[in-house]
Amino acid sequence: MATDAPQRRYTAACPGCGAPVEFRSAQSTHAVCGFCQSTVVRQGDVLSRLGKMAEVFDDHSPLQLFASGKLQQRNFTLIGRLQYKTTEGTWAEWAALFDDGQTGWLAEDNGAYVFAFPTDNQRALPPAERFVVGATTAINGKSFTVASNQKAMLISAQGELPKLPALGKSFAVVELRGEGDVLSVDYGSEPPVVSRGTAVLLDDLQLTGLKDESVKDEKGRQFNCPHCGAPVTVALSTSKSITCGSCNSVIDLSSGIGGELKSATQDEPVQPLIPLGTQGQLQGVKWQVVGFQHRMGLAPGDDEQFGWSEYLLYNQKRGFSFLVDSEEGWSLVRPTTGAPKMASSSAQSASYMGTEYQLKYSYDAETNYVCGEFYWQVQRGQKTFNRDFANGKRMLSLEQSESELVWSSGDQIASDLVAKAFGLEDKKDLLKRGDVAPFSAAPSMSIGTIIVILVVLLILSVLMSRCSSCNPQIENCSSSGSRSTGGSYGGYSGGGGHK
Repeated sequence: MATDAPQRRYTAACPGCGAPVEFRSAQSTHAVCGFCQSTVVRQGDVLSRLGKMAEVFDDHSPLQLFASGKLQQRNFTLIGRLQYKTTEGTWAEWAALFDDGQTGWLAEDNGAYVFAFPTDNQRALPPAERFVVGATTAINGKSFTVASNQKAMLISAQGELPKLPALGKSFAVVELRGEGDVLSVDYGSEPPVVSRGTAVLLDDLQLTGLKDESVKDEKGRQFNCPHCGAPVTVALSTSKSITCGSCNSVIDLSSGIGGELKSATQDEPVQPLIPLGTQGQLQGVKWQVVGFQHRMGLAPGDDEQFGWSEYLLYNQKRGFSFLVDSEEGWSLVRPTTGAPKMASSSAQSASYMGTEYQLKYSYDAETNYVCGEFYWQVQRGQKTFNRDFANGKRMLSLEQSESELVWSSGDQIASDLVAKAFGLEDKKDLLKRGDVAPFSAAPSMSIGTIIVILVVLLILSVLMSRCSSCNPQIENCSSSGSRSTGGSYGGYSGGGGHK
């Protein structure tokens, strides 16, 4: 699809093995030999070997070198890839060479994608430690929220690259989000490099030359559970956590297969209503259930807990989404690229993409059971502080930890739609939730009629209240009959956003 860039191409022999190394972009200074993994730097027409780069690991993304596409009527080709790691997980950035010679970055962003370009900063940036997660700041005259402040390091690279941080050297990465875009401040160089990105869908980029399959060869992704010895198979190669199907242990994969595997046992297993591996179509997209977690919430000043479940859904081109099962119904959500604006004085409302949302709940959340695979390093006991906002059936959720702030948005969906989507009509009653739209009186409805309806609803709520045997540790129920909880509209997503 993409045509040749106007500048000349340069090919020279790798100083490590003699294989040809090609530079397509005049801006590229480094490359990784595809044969011997030598890291080479170009100085004029001379290539010098700097060392050897760790081999890249295949991931769930369908992207690969030399895939081509179009952004705003401009053709581009993917010529290089950088893979980074933080304590929360890994992510990749792809160098995209445009026909006019400009280089951009197609990067992973909380299970989705953003297209980013370097941007000039109008004033000197403060040290990374000055950016406090959750605080607001102005960059080039625009307001942003500090979404994350973490230490990252380069773990591998591939292809031709305009930049190449030192391998294995830790540096600060600060992520700031506006209403529709994201700024990344890379402190791996001096001065820090600032890039600005916006969300994209891979389908909209008209990509060709993609990988056909996102699942690795199972034979190379099997190991024995470090707790009970049972065989465990990893389907998505970027998974950072997985659970053993025999003993329910949570296994840390962050060191990779063959590294030191750590496991944590889990008691009282929670059985997902939608089995892992099930495929279904929601909102026109075919999803596969790859992970499940049960979470507990506790509002400040309250001593009654409530529970809800989250299913991690995967689509090769759309990335990841969350199907949330709470007392108030089902919802389909995904992390936002931009950050909604929250009312600074009271935090009772938030606005996003022109829509105003009202605060429903604020509470502490904790993960108490997980199974399946996750693109971040999920653990039992992970804690966040959550705020849930709603506008009709539209919803926003804010989850904040010490190092990251994640907004998610989505919609409530009917339980029968969930049952139909995943072929679970025989479990329709088990999946049934309130599915009640926000109450509003019709113009012709009298006050007397409204009072009668309210009395009937009150009586029904008493008759249908849960019995004392309900266990919120396992079921999606509130342990207080007077409180209806929506749970979290999104899932904790610490898997490495766009950096």
